[in-house]
Amino acid sequence: MAIDLVTRNAWGARAPKGSYSPLSSTRGVKVHYTGGRVDPAIITDHAKCVAMVKSIQNFHMDGNGWIDIGYSMVACPHRKVFAGRGPKHVPAANGAGLNSGHYAVLGLVGNAGLVEPTDEILHGILDAIEYLRAEGGAGREIKGHRDGYSTDCPGGPLYAWVQRGAPRPGGGDPPAEPGTPPWPGRLLKFPPVMRGDDVRTWQTQMKRIGFELDADGTYGQRSRDVCKTFQRRVDLDDDGIVGRLTWEASFDAKP
Repeated sequence: MAIDLVTRNAWGARAPKGSYSPLSSTRGVKVHYTGGRVDPAIITDHAKCVAMVKSIQNFHMDGNGWIDIGYSMVACPHRKVFAGRGPKHVPAANGAGLNSGHYAVLGLVGNAGLVEPTDEILHGILDAIEYLRAEGGAGREIKGHRDGYSTDCPGGPLYAWVQRGAPRPGGGDPPAEPGTPPWPGRLLKFPPVMRGDDVRTWQTQMKRIGFELDADGTYGQRSRDVCKTFQRRVDLDDDGIVGRLTWEASFDAKP
């Protein structure tokens, strides 16, 4: 099923009060809940979903002083996905210092009332994730807001689903990509020439995403040049060193 996108114009979004910070790619997406009571009546009345998203935007702009709603996208019980800040823009909901690492997707459940996410909400969250991967360079990670930030969000039921790997309700796979090999724990750099299976693993991935590079297990001048080019592409410091951030970004990259 293609995403059932509710554009900002369609849900009556206010214009942002400033310019978004650009975002070319992320490690993935963090899943959120509202943190308050959600009226179970939204399950049968989509107009209530629209009103709720408007209310959240108003709170974020007028209460938090943000330029716009803090979420990238919002999924409701009708498997509709509301455009928030959207792809290629830094969200505000993940917490200070954490927003450029992941997009933020809200599922319309809370800590009272509608607590258990419906299948359609879960489908909507996954539709949003697939959209952010296709349009915003989102990486493979699907995490909860509480991963890396001290909060109960996204609540027990939704977080348990995230921890199970975010499966599609009724079967089917989540929008997962091949897993990232764990970072080897050492910096790959030149000079001097470094050799090893970890070098070969990284070189093989660079070849897979389109770079001309021999996967010979030797990190020399050519490997450093490829690394620097890739780092500039994903807005990392172009030091030519494969550390944890560069390693993870390399395996998140699309061919």
